[in-house]
Amino acid sequence: MGNADHSYDPSFNENYYGSATAANHRVAIPPPQPFVKSIKNTLKETFFPDDPLRQFKNQPPRKKFVLGFQYIFPILEWGPRYTLEFLKADLIAGITIASLAIPQGISYAKLANLPPILGLYSSFVPPLVYAVMGSSRDLAVGTVAVGSLLTGSMLSEVVSPTDDPKLYLHLAFTATFFAGLFEASLGIFRLGFIVDFLSHATIVGFMGGAATVVCLQQLKGILGLDHFTHATDIISVMRSVFTQTHSWRWESAVLGCVFLFYLLLSRYFSKMKPKLFWVSAMAPLTSVVLGSLLVYFTHAEKHGVQVIGDLKKGINPASLMDLNFDSRYLTGTIKTGIVTGIIALAEGIAVGRSFAMFKNYHIDGNKEMIAFGMMNIAGSCTSCYLTAGPFSRSAVNFNAGCKTAVSNLVMAFAVMITLLFLTPLFYYTPLVVLSSIIVAAMLGLIDYEAAIHLWHVDKFDFLVCMSAYVGVVFANIEIGLGLAIGLSIMRVLLFVARPKTLVLGNLPDSKVYRSVDQYQNATNVPGVLILEIDSPIYFANSNYLRERISRWIDDEEDKLKSSGETVLQYVVLDMSAVGNIDTSGISMLDEVKKIADRRGLKLALVNPGAEVMKKLNKSNFLEKIGQEWIFLTVGEAVGACNYMLHSCNIESQKHSNNIV
Repeated sequence: MGNADHSYDPSFNENYYGSATAANHRVAIPPPQPFVKSIKNTLKETFFPDDPLRQFKNQPPRKKFVLGFQYIFPILEWGPRYTLEFLKADLIAGITIASLAIPQGISYAKLANLPPILGLYSSFVPPLVYAVMGSSRDLAVGTVAVGSLLTGSMLSEVVSPTDDPKLYLHLAFTATFFAGLFEASLGIFRLGFIVDFLSHATIVGFMGGAATVVCLQQLKGILGLDHFTHATDIISVMRSVFTQTHSWRWESAVLGCVFLFYLLLSRYFSKMKPKLFWVSAMAPLTSVVLGSLLVYFTHAEKHGVQVIGDLKKGINPASLMDLNFDSRYLTGTIKTGIVTGIIALAEGIAVGRSFAMFKNYHIDGNKEMIAFGMMNIAGSCTSCYLTAGPFSRSAVNFNAGCKTAVSNLVMAFAVMITLLFLTPLFYYTPLVVLSSIIVAAMLGLIDYEAAIHLWHVDKFDFLVCMSAYVGVVFANIEIGLGLAIGLSIMRVLLFVARPKTLVLGNLPDSKVYRSVDQYQNATNVPGVLILEIDSPIYFANSNYLRERISRWIDDEEDKLKSSGETVLQYVVLDMSAVGNIDTSGISMLDEVKKIADRRGLKLALVNPGAEVMKKLNKSNFLEKIGQEWIFLTVGEAVGACNYMLHSCNIESQKHSNNIV
C-alpha cells in the first residue's frame, strides 16, 4: 500500500519543465451551452455529418430554390454542362450494358419465380428514374441475382408461385413497393448508418453463400428438370437433383456446359485484355442468339431442351392497382421488402462508391437511398420487381467509358425497343442458356480471395464471413444473413462493453508514454501506474472498467512487492480517448477514487475531453478529486507524481535525522 496523502504544489511544473507554460495551461471546462443549442448540435452530428445544407447558406431565395431542385434531381446540376463528347461515350456504354441487361433481366426474373418479361420491364422504368435522381455516374441499374433469389425464396413461403402465380406476382410488386418505401425513408430521415451494420465481412460471406445457392438452383435448368425444390439449402437441392437422375436430359446438360465454358472463357479473355471488355459484355447476348438459333434449326425443344416461349410485346403495363395489402400476406411482403431493400442498398451503394473512388468524385449515400427508393416505388407501379445497382453491369458500364447517368437512359431506350419489337425473337431461347448466364455471373461473386484476406487480417471477421456463408448454404438466406448481422452487432457490443485498457510506459530519452505491450523498450515509472482507457465510458462498460482497473492495481502491487521495488502510490488514468461519459461512468470513477483512497493511493486524470469535463464538473467529481490532479498530458501527471515522491523522500529523511 502506498501513502500519497500529501498536498501538491502546481508551481512545480515551472521547475520541472523549465517554463511556466505547463502550469498556466490546465484542462479547461467548456463554457455552458443552452439546452436547445446542445440538442441541435447533437442531432446535426448524428444525422447530418456531411452538412448537406452548407450549399444553401448565404444564398438568395431563388438560388436556394434552384439548389433544392438540383439536390433532389442531380441531373439538373450536370445536365447543362453535358457535351457531345459525353453523349458519344454514354451511347457506347449504354448499348453495351443493354446487351448484358436483356439476357440477365430475363434470367434473374426466372430466379425470382416471376415471368421472364418482368426482367425486361425492370430494366426500362427504374433506370429512367435513377438517371434523374441518382448521384453516381457509373452505376448501371437493373435486377440483381441475390435480390431475385431473396424475393423468390421469401415470397414462396407466403404463397406458392405455381399454385397461385397471379397472387404471387402481385405480392412481388407489393414487396418491391415496401422495399422502395423503406429505402427512401432511410434516405429522407438520414438513417443510412443502419446499412453500415452490414460489415464488409458480412457482405462477402452472404454474397458468396447466395451465389453458391443460385448456382445450385441452376442445376434444374442445366439438367432439364421439370420439378425442383423451392428450398435453397444445399441438402434439399442435392436431394432434389439426385432423386431425379432418371429425368436428367443429356442434351440440356451438354448445351449448358458448352455455353458456360464460352461465358467463362470470354470473361477470362476480357480480364487478361481489359480493352476488350466488350467481349465479356456481349457474351450473354451472343449466347442467347446462338442458343436460340441452335434450338430453332435443330428443333431441340422437342428433345428435352426447354425454351422461354412467348414473351408479351409492349412496354410496362401499370400495376398500381395490383398492389396487394391484404392483412393475410402483409407481414410476409413487408419482411421481404425490408430484407431485399437492405441487401439492394448495401450492394448498390458499395458498388457506386467503389467506382466513384476510381474517378475521384463523391456520391451522397442518403441521396442514393432516396433514388433507389423512388425507382423501386415507381417500378412497383409499372410491373417491375426489385432493382438495384448490380456489380457486373456497373463494371461493364465503367469499362465502357460512361461519363454520366445518361448511359442508363440509353440502356432503357434499347430495352424499350426490345419490348416493342424484338420480344418474339426470344421464343426459342433455351432456359439452359439462361442458367449458364446466371452461373457465370454468380461465380464472380464468390470472392474466396477476400475470405483468405480476412483470415490473415482479422480472425473474427473471417468467422463472421464464414457464418454468413455456411448459414446461407446449409440453412437458408434469412438465417445466414441474420447470423452474420447478429455476430457483427455482438462484436460492436463487445467493443463497447469490453474496451481496451493499456498500461503505459516511458519511451527512453523522451517524455512520450506508450503501451508497454506495443513498445518493448517502454519502461514503467516507479511508484506510478499509468493506464489508458481506450473508449467512451458508458453504463455498458463501467462495471468492467472498474473491475479491470482494480485488477491492474492488484497486479502492479503484487509485482512491486515481489521485486522489492518502490511501493505503488499513484494511479494515472489517461482519458484522451474517452470522448463521452454517462452517469454510470461518473459513478465508476467515483468508486475507483474510493478504492484508491482505501489503498492509500492518489488518483490522477489526464486530458478528459470537453464533454467529459462538463459532466464531471456538473456532478461535482472535480471537487472530490481536486482540479490540481487533472493534467493535460501524461508527462505532466508523471512529473507531479515524481515531485510528490521526491518531496516525501526528503521529509522522511528529515524525520529520520531528527529522531537520530
